[in-house]
Amino acid sequence: MKPSLQVRLSQHLALTPQLQQSIRLLQLSTLELHQEVEQMLEQNPFLEVDEEAATPFDAVAERAATDRVAEREESTDAAAEPAVAEVSGDDFGTTERDDWENGTERDDFDGIRETPPSGVSDSDDELDAQDRRAGTGTLQDHLRAQIAGMRLSGEDLAALHVLIESLDDDGYLADPVEEIAARLAEMLGIEDEEEREQLAERLQCALRWLQSLEPTGVGARSLSECLTLQLRRQARCEAREVAIRICEHHLELLARRDVKKLTAATGAGEDLLRQAQTLIVGCEPKPGRPFSPAESNIIVPDVVVQKAGRGFKVLLNPDVMPKLRINDLYAQAIRGQRGNSAGGLSSRLQEARWFMKNIQQRFDTILRVSKAIVERQKGFFTHGAIAMKPLVLREIADELGLHESTISRVTTAKYMATPQGTFELKYFFGSSLNTEAGGNASSTAVRALIQQLVSAEDSAKPLSDSQLSQMLEEQGIQVARRTVAKYREALKIAPASLRRAI
Repeated sequence: MKPSLQVRLSQHLALTPQLQQSIRLLQLSTLELHQEVEQMLEQNPFLEVDEEAATPFDAVAERAATDRVAEREESTDAAAEPAVAEVSGDDFGTTERDDWENGTERDDFDGIRETPPSGVSDSDDELDAQDRRAGTGTLQDHLRAQIAGMRLSGEDLAALHVLIESLDDDGYLADPVEEIAARLAEMLGIEDEEEREQLAERLQCALRWLQSLEPTGVGARSLSECLTLQLRRQARCEAREVAIRICEHHLELLARRDVKKLTAATGAGEDLLRQAQTLIVGCEPKPGRPFSPAESNIIVPDVVVQKAGRGFKVLLNPDVMPKLRINDLYAQAIRGQRGNSAGGLSSRLQEARWFMKNIQQRFDTILRVSKAIVERQKGFFTHGAIAMKPLVLREIADELGLHESTISRVTTAKYMATPQGTFELKYFFGSSLNTEAGGNASSTAVRALIQQLVSAEDSAKPLSDSQLSQMLEEQGIQVARRTVAKYREALKIAPASLRRAI
């Protein structure tokens, strides 16, 4: 072939470093973004924190704070409503404790005090949950304070401290006493078998001391032992003895609501079994729960939705927006330099500017997507999840002129605070189900409707998946039994056989 020169005109997208950084910042969560900012502040001398800068949202935040103070002053004479903690269905731990998870989110077999007992109190006396935890301290600190006044020998006190350090976050003994004794003997260099046995016996004795401390149930090695320890502290009665026998030997039968086998195993009638169940439900399956750090459960919203007249206004949360600026002193020094000596520093200055621009673009995109979501889901913000409309990523992408992948990045690990609660942006997207009227219903709304139907059911005759499917069809929503079962499992609602009351 004879070589020749040809000119071709074509288009292609080049992923420049700036574009790559923009995409990466867009998909980061709030925590990851702040870590990225901290790293950039350490690496780039031209970037610095602007402590005195006021964002456009500061005035809004100040007005919101003023409104909250005014509302609090108007409601000083009103009684505060009891606080109810939100829990998830997998809130009972692992191994044997998983057998206890058999109820709905609201009646989580049956909660075992998933929501701590609360009474009506004056608003002035109510403490913020984080302040309560800060004042309580860790579980280990709470236990050490109790043993400080106990008259124990040095060996017993040391053994008790070892067991306290071996507790997990739920207040359970993480490992068997024998394994703890073996590790301790190895650390102390004890090789004599008789001394090892004495060490294990001392730890067993210390375990009894530990289990006598508050909170009741701490130091248990299983859910069965934890519940039994709490029941033994209650007033003696026939129902308590039945409850103890159930916890020690028949928890699985109670979890399955197998009344016939429970009656045969315990010799108790249905009324007595019902009383025993009430006692067990009143126990705390995780004694260490009140001392767990609250930080891990805190979600900081990226966007805040507020009621504004007949509509809603969408604002970025100013607390999550980094306040950065270019160091003017260094920037002016670069302008005064010429030649190759300023080349490297100039690129770092440009890098700092691009970083700030990409962060601003990230928040602008989040705000645009959030406004589009709020506009499409106005019914949810007024009436709750049951009014959610079907929505897919493509609809928002077409409206804003963005790609679906961009919408997916924006809605992942980004949260919106609404009058209905705080939700991930992905929560507002759901597939559609056909209705008899020819319209569509959101899968999120169907799940909310299933939750309502289950919450209103007769506990003696819980609704099966087929019955739920039929009831939904009566309301014009065509949902197969398998789909109902999938939604029920997603809501962490147990099957009908496990929701039946004794």
